[in-house]
Amino acid sequence: MTLLGERTEGGRLRAEHAGETVRLLGWIQRRRDHGGVIFADVRDRSGLVQAVFNPDMPGEGFARAERLRSEYVVSIRGRVRLRPEGSENGSLATGEVEVVAESLDILNRAKTPPFYIEDDLDVDETLRLKYRYLDLRRPEMQEILMIRHRVTQIMRNFFDAHGFLEIETPMLIKSSPEGARDYLVPSRVHPGEFYALPQSPQIFKQLLMVSGLEKYFQIVRCFRDEDLRADRQPEFTQLDVEMSFVEPEDILPLMEELIALIFAGTTDRQIKTPFPRLTYREGMERFGSDKPDIRFGLELIEVGDLVAETEFKVFANAVAKGGRVKGLCAKGAAGLPRREIDGLVEFVRTFGAKGLAYIVLTQEGVKSPIAKFFTQEQLQALLKRMGGKTGDILFFVADKEQVVFDALGHLRLELGRRLNLIPAGVLNFLWVTEFPLLEYDESEKRYVAIHHPFTSPMEEDLPLLATAPQSVRAKAYDLVLNGVELGGGSIRIHRREVQERMFQLLGLSREDAESKFGYLLEAFEYGTPPHGGIAFGLDRLIMLLTGKDNIRDVIAFPKTQSAADLMSQAPSAVSAKQLNELHLKTDIVRAKIG
Repeated sequence: MTLLGERTEGGRLRAEHAGETVRLLGWIQRRRDHGGVIFADVRDRSGLVQAVFNPDMPGEGFARAERLRSEYVVSIRGRVRLRPEGSENGSLATGEVEVVAESLDILNRAKTPPFYIEDDLDVDETLRLKYRYLDLRRPEMQEILMIRHRVTQIMRNFFDAHGFLEIETPMLIKSSPEGARDYLVPSRVHPGEFYALPQSPQIFKQLLMVSGLEKYFQIVRCFRDEDLRADRQPEFTQLDVEMSFVEPEDILPLMEELIALIFAGTTDRQIKTPFPRLTYREGMERFGSDKPDIRFGLELIEVGDLVAETEFKVFANAVAKGGRVKGLCAKGAAGLPRREIDGLVEFVRTFGAKGLAYIVLTQEGVKSPIAKFFTQEQLQALLKRMGGKTGDILFFVADKEQVVFDALGHLRLELGRRLNLIPAGVLNFLWVTEFPLLEYDESEKRYVAIHHPFTSPMEEDLPLLATAPQSVRAKAYDLVLNGVELGGGSIRIHRREVQERMFQLLGLSREDAESKFGYLLEAFEYGTPPHGGIAFGLDRLIMLLTGKDNIRDVIAFPKTQSAADLMSQAPSAVSAKQLNELHLKTDIVRAKIG
């Protein structure tokens, strides 16, 4: 039995503790009056245990028990006994025992909470977030935070055992936005100038490698001022890692060892290593995604060569213009109602596709609005390539390459869900490697970095920086679990001339590069070792570990999708005096109250 001073963790009491005197400190979950005997479930973070109050309790104990209400904070002394035969509660870990109270002190009263403090709540999330301190009393929420604690302890112990140093990097840094918007912090002592909150410790951890510290890690808060989703927050936590004198083959096996250790230590699941690997190109061609869910098949199939000369102009024209025609074969889906097929046509349009062609293979033959445009030989070649059999549906998208990937990649996942192709309880880890270094942004008319500007090109692709930047592959790698990106990293640029070339490709003038990153470029002139690293989103990892669908459920005090804290009412207006001290004015006019 675990004691904290004189305190007993009530949720750990078992039959072997019968006869012991204990002290419970916690909250009343519920109180029941049974013919003069009062029963109360007492809750602390270890769980629930039943306390019994008899009328012959000494002093004011029983009178106090009559006044108990839910969420009262209490101190109870009593003796553990086995519950009478037939009254055991199999749904409780402590269901074989109860504590017969000898004294009761009410440490604090409580108002009736706005929702029950119990799991499986059907309560609007805004109410839970407004009263987050009550929501966190629920056993489910407390267990999540305990798992989060265990994960960070495993991480720290693991890296310490492998010779890493945990080093803190600054929270107030120079603004150099290259991706999401920075959160800015005005400086009082430098009027008109601003710090930024870090989107990641990227540059500082590289400078630690310049410093010769060789192995660094940090569990660090990061900030991004971007539109939110269920798996994003404006402030988040990541595991940040950097090492000197390494290549991907040094980093990936080490991270696999860590991930296996985390899952074994928190879920008792044994993760098989090494993880499979796919190149970015293979992932896009086979699954239409750079973070493919490989728990099921339904792979994309190239048919452009088969349809280039057909009478179906949608296909033929796409190929003639340098586009792609790919499809997938939905096994056994021929019974899908027409309205569902029409719904899938609309579904792919949300990903840029102009339409979705399909062929239904029935007992009566081929049913399709496009079949008339194919000769029998062309149709049979198409069915053979696609592996189509009676009872299947073949779906096709013809468009620019990225549109084809996006539309069919999302259609694959949607069909996987609808056709129950995704096995439950399976964990499929996957490394995706050799990402493109750059992509061309049509709106800005310049190249942008796929990962970040400090990612190293593949050595053999360095000559292509001058002639075909879009063909350059990066020494980058992402870890994917069941179609969700857990984290990513790369080998970094460590030579000034290569980093300057990268900045030029991204449209930064020499002056801009010097202004934003001059201290990093100068550091590269003082003997920078080859180095690389990785970062994992801790919140997302905990979300997947605990089977949650929303990242807010695994953060103690999260923000809403509008980046607001409903509990503390942040963000909020500040006084004119505070603004004056920071040399700031706002053009937002607020109505005076009162």
